[in-house]
Amino acid sequence: MRENRYALLSVSDKTGIEIMGRGLVDLGFEILSTGGTAKALASAGLPIVRVSDYTGFPEMLGGRVKTLHPRIHGGILARDTDAHVEDLEKMKATFIDVVVVNLYPFERTAASPDASLSDLVEQIDIGGPCLLRAAAKNFERVTVVCDPKQYEDILWHLAREGEVPRETRFELAQKAFGHTAAYDAMIVRTLPEFDCTTGARQGGGK
Repeated sequence: MRENRYALLSVSDKTGIEIMGRGLVDLGFEILSTGGTAKALASAGLPIVRVSDYTGFPEMLGGRVKTLHPRIHGGILARDTDAHVEDLEKMKATFIDVVVVNLYPFERTAASPDASLSDLVEQIDIGGPCLLRAAAKNFERVTVVCDPKQYEDILWHLAREGEVPRETRFELAQKAFGHTAAYDAMIVRTLPEFDCTTGARQGGGK
């Protein structure tokens, strides 16, 4: 087991995130985080490294671009091989072992009768699905967590076994892919309800 382990936490639904963050810190993880998640964890007294400090690039476009960086995705997608370690060292990056992400509340916004097309567009998550898919693809090494209900089990495994079992990581990866697929399907179903010129919902709403 490597001496330094990293977890990336970036969530819209912050239910239980302080407990998850504290549990990871207590287990020796260093926490990378963004935006409101970083603020919540820091307010709870947890030591964090902001992703913008880690990558050397500030969040931009009003938060539209935060985690889309090679040092982040390289750290998630890298396998534990000499070639991949060499690539990470060239970028001064590190392995990221745990990725805790859930997505912008597109469905909740779509359910509002007052929502406009502009409102919905701002709830289309870009970085989150990329993180989930990258972590799920590399389930052989990375634990991906997209549901706050999973936090307790993840911490249990890490505390007692030092890692999350491969079979569990595989199940978590499947759940993450299902999460992003359902999210995209909701977008596909909802956008046709709106007039792209006026931004209003067609037919008087749902």
